[in-house]
Amino acid sequence: MTEKLNIVLLLLAFLAAATLPVFHALKTPFFHQTYAAEDGPVEWLTFLCLCACAFVLARQAIATRRAGGRRMAALLLGLYACAFLFAAGEEISWGQRIFGWEAGAFFTENSNRAETNLHNLKIGEVKLVQFLFGHVLTVVLLSYLVVLPVLYPALAVVQRLTEMFAVPVPHLHHAALALLASVAEAAVDLQRQWEIYELVFALLALSIFLLPRNARVFRPPPGAAPSPQKAMHPRA
Repeated sequence: MTEKLNIVLLLLAFLAAATLPVFHALKTPFFHQTYAAEDGPVEWLTFLCLCACAFVLARQAIATRRAGGRRMAALLLGLYACAFLFAAGEEISWGQRIFGWEAGAFFTENSNRAETNLHNLKIGEVKLVQFLFGHVLTVVLLSYLVVLPVLYPALAVVQRLTEMFAVPVPHLHHAALALLASVAEAAVDLQRQWEIYELVFALLALSIFLLPRNARVFRPPPGAAPSPQKAMHPRA
């Protein structure tokens, strides 16, 4: 079941990236008015994927402690789960448009769009959505998705660090899809094209967390005795 779901996630990531040049060629307002619009299908699928990522990581954190794994590994997995839950909340402005509340005075005065979220805040003339949640986060994500899969099998220190910090490692096909999406995003000029980029990253993250390259760290062999000296021991 997990393997089939993983294939679906990878296929969706590929198709999402492939829609960018298609819509660029078509030059239709359907892209930004419906497909990638606020509260549109792309945004909601991204939200659901981020929530699923948080759930998978939280489940692994709980299973790690129950199986006698390292307390620090369980804590880190829990923190990663919280980070993805935060990202999911940010994606839909913490339900502002769903429940119809108005943003508070702070967000109204310091946000680009008067929405209840952090990524649209401004510090002086610096827009966080462009700097921190744009350029910086993109570098971090691409380093994780593209650089880490290449270094992981080659360097023992990288393997130790990923185990120490309970980091699920991407496969090379995740790196290939991340590069494909990056090239497609850079090659087109569409309103709200960043929404597709976010969706691809969310789909890839969920695929990685379900079946990481270092799965042996997360799932010990059947019958293996739990040991506090080993890294993560969640059940599959």
